[in-house]
Amino acid sequence: MTDFDVVIAGRGLVGGSLACALRHLPLKMALIESTPAGPPHQPGPDDRVIALSLGSRQILGGTGLWPAIAPLAEPIRCVHVSERGACGFTRINHREEGVEALGYVTPARVIERAIEGALETSTGLKIFRPARLAHHYVRPGRVELEIELAGQRQTLSTRLLVAADGHDSGIRKRLGIRVEGHDYGQDAVITTVEVSRPRPGWAFERFTDTGPLAFLPMTGGRYSVVWCCHPEQTPELMALDDASFVERLQARFGWRLGRLGLPSLRQVHSLKLRFLGQTVHERLILIGNAAHTLHPVAGQGFNLGLRDVAALASVLDEVARAGQDPGDSATLAAYRRWRGRDQQLTAMLTDTLARVFVPSVWPLRLARNLGLLGLDLTPPARHRLARHLMGLDGPRPRLPLAGGIELEGSYG
Repeated sequence: MTDFDVVIAGRGLVGGSLACALRHLPLKMALIESTPAGPPHQPGPDDRVIALSLGSRQILGGTGLWPAIAPLAEPIRCVHVSERGACGFTRINHREEGVEALGYVTPARVIERAIEGALETSTGLKIFRPARLAHHYVRPGRVELEIELAGQRQTLSTRLLVAADGHDSGIRKRLGIRVEGHDYGQDAVITTVEVSRPRPGWAFERFTDTGPLAFLPMTGGRYSVVWCCHPEQTPELMALDDASFVERLQARFGWRLGRLGLPSLRQVHSLKLRFLGQTVHERLILIGNAAHTLHPVAGQGFNLGLRDVAALASVLDEVARAGQDPGDSATLAAYRRWRGRDQQLTAMLTDTLARVFVPSVWPLRLARNLGLLGLDLTPPARHRLARHLMGLDGPRPRLPLAGGIELEGSYG
């Protein structure tokens, strides 16, 4: 049996970011990854576009990943929020908030490549790939893991198991952990378009009668589009040829960015809210989508997962320095204190926005329109909302030091 201090199950963007954040700590760590290793610097299959909050950019700076991401990250300096067919709107501007940018937009595969590059040079991390966690058993003082690696069963032991295995978490299912939430009765059609009049640094969130429509700026004058719609409309939108799809999209969004170009490959995702009442269990912590899946209306999903990473890395840094048990009740309680309130508030905020801005009956439309006008005319309320969306609201943990040097943007 091979013994570890920390084992991370799942190397998506959140699990991989955690491995990078912990790689300089004096802990014996392992990462269980289901996908095989690909050729170096080969683009992955993940075509998603990620809207990073300013807080997330600081976390990625603290883990040492940001320099590899920055060249393909477009800053968001202004967010324009409006409702189709109404006069109410609000704008959140980076100058009013006193920051260099509200956030950044980058392809998920860019973050993935940065993580891959960092882990390739990590000497204190054992990576099992392609591997699957088949079973785990909580024993006194440890967790025993059975993994399938190259067709063979192997047994590991760890003092702390971190579940970063996504929204369909096998660890969560095996434990029978109750998942709360609901379906929104919406799909998100996702694509990328070029525009004839790009506005660098401007992001747009437009609320329509079928749901939010977001345009996020990317490098090269392109925009990532997230179009929320009723599920019965999805097959029609996906079946349209490119020209007809863009014509429909142009009618929904308007001409703020000029004429829209032909779209990239379209993808569709069903929208749900999923969260756990308790993300900490005996010698187990669930993070990222294994702990919470949000509506994309405020772009908080991955950002919330990165805040999980920052808090856990900070707690484990203190534990490692003190020579304490990374999986004992004191460690778990410290993590719970950092994350409980933020996870709950962010889930409530995105759920409220998703519910309020979908109904199209006129009293609610009037209330929404007045709400946007009021937000635009009330700087303190707008500032508080902006701080939360930027991931800067409330106390923030400090990331571990990398090789004895405090990296730029340490989260705290």
